[in-house]
Amino acid sequence: MFIGREAELQFLETRYHAAGGQLVVLYGRRRVGKTETLLQFCQKKPHVFFACRECTDRLQLKSFSEKLLKENIPAGKYVSQFSDWEQAFRAVLELPYGESRKLLVIDEFPYMCRGNTGIPSILQNLWDEILKDENVMIVLCGSAMSFIEKDLLSEKNPLYGRATGIYKMKEMGFYDAVKFFPDFSDKDKILAYSVLGGIPHYLRQFNPKLSLSDNIKQNILTKGCVLYSEVDFLLRQELRETPIYNSLIEAIALGNTRLNDISQKSLVDNTSKTSVYLRNLIELGIIEREFSVDAGIKERANTSRGTYKLTDNFFRFWYAFAFTNYSDLEAGDVDGVYTYEIEPFLHEYASFTFEEVCRQFVQAQQKKNALPFRYSRMGRWMGKTTVRDPESPNGMRMAETEIDIVAVSRGFREYLIGECKFKNKPFSYGEYLDTLTKLSPQKKNAGFYYMLFSESGFDEKITDEAGADPAIRLYSLKDVVGG
Repeated sequence: MFIGREAELQFLETRYHAAGGQLVVLYGRRRVGKTETLLQFCQKKPHVFFACRECTDRLQLKSFSEKLLKENIPAGKYVSQFSDWEQAFRAVLELPYGESRKLLVIDEFPYMCRGNTGIPSILQNLWDEILKDENVMIVLCGSAMSFIEKDLLSEKNPLYGRATGIYKMKEMGFYDAVKFFPDFSDKDKILAYSVLGGIPHYLRQFNPKLSLSDNIKQNILTKGCVLYSEVDFLLRQELRETPIYNSLIEAIALGNTRLNDISQKSLVDNTSKTSVYLRNLIELGIIEREFSVDAGIKERANTSRGTYKLTDNFFRFWYAFAFTNYSDLEAGDVDGVYTYEIEPFLHEYASFTFEEVCRQFVQAQQKKNALPFRYSRMGRWMGKTTVRDPESPNGMRMAETEIDIVAVSRGFREYLIGECKFKNKPFSYGEYLDTLTKLSPQKKNAGFYYMLFSESGFDEKITDEAGADPAIRLYSLKDVVGG
């Protein structure tokens, strides 16, 4: 059963029905579901779907020729293989699809270009000469994101400015990902997403009929299962010096988020080298550099500023729990590792993911026009703000702190503050008061609204105050998971 990807399918359908020739580039990291999405799009449409292989150029051309000639094009009466790529691409115009678009999908297009670096130029010349005015749609798909962005689409490269649509696929959000586990409890949906993230290939490995703990043990921790070797396989496919990348990712997974801390923890020589390695991981979509929601252009341009976090939940889980216990897993002690090293810490580990799910909830509310104002940017806030301190003369002091969610309107005239508690006890009144004191100086010139999220409910005083103040909204775990 195909799940999600409505936006991607709508994008492809829009290009399919648009006037003129269509040259579409769809790309994204491995396992994100590009091929499945394209196959779903191609259903009930006459098409040619060609999956490139890592092979010689001659063998690639032979395979491509065979695929096209199977469509009973006129050239099949005279040749058994095209002599060159120009002839092969030109033959797309002969596809016998009547009034329907002549649809060609080339999956893993970078493999084709690796065997013959002239292919983008050949395609560009044909596009400019004839294909752009014909009833054709060519979709170029690839996982090598750096190649797509830097060698295919950037200025001075052959296909620059030719693509009529460019779509970078990312992992699924929470609300699509949990459709893989419709019978899980609300809590287990959060936990499962914190373990697997939104990569369809990973989500399919879990059996929705098994408990979360059995799924983790059988489909992640057991030697020989698909996900047991996934991280190592992906890193070796995409990167050299995998031991260094292992150290860097582990450092981030264990809570080291600043450049200097990551460099020291991973024992990389200096921060300049660390920055290069981290940039490669960012290009792969495994980590990202995060700034406070109010950070300006100057701060974002400073390579030493910002924090790093793993965007792939499965990588974060693997390095937080499995990588550090790899010897025991290799020895088959799956139950021991889960019982003593994972289970006691899994709930706390998932609190970080709960914050991200709450941010996705806020995004969904904006789409429904259900927020008190329309925000222009939203994310985590990091910096100095006022906090309660009973020992201070006025009961307040300045301190470094974070706010889980801050959404601001244009001009910073309105603020939405979100605080997320994923724990086995209610959101306390003290925590509520702490939330209200943050960013107090900004309240002089801006309106403030609050969204409080809690797995285990709220202190009765909070409920009473929220009932009397429309600027304060409370959301349960059921509210958040239900979207």
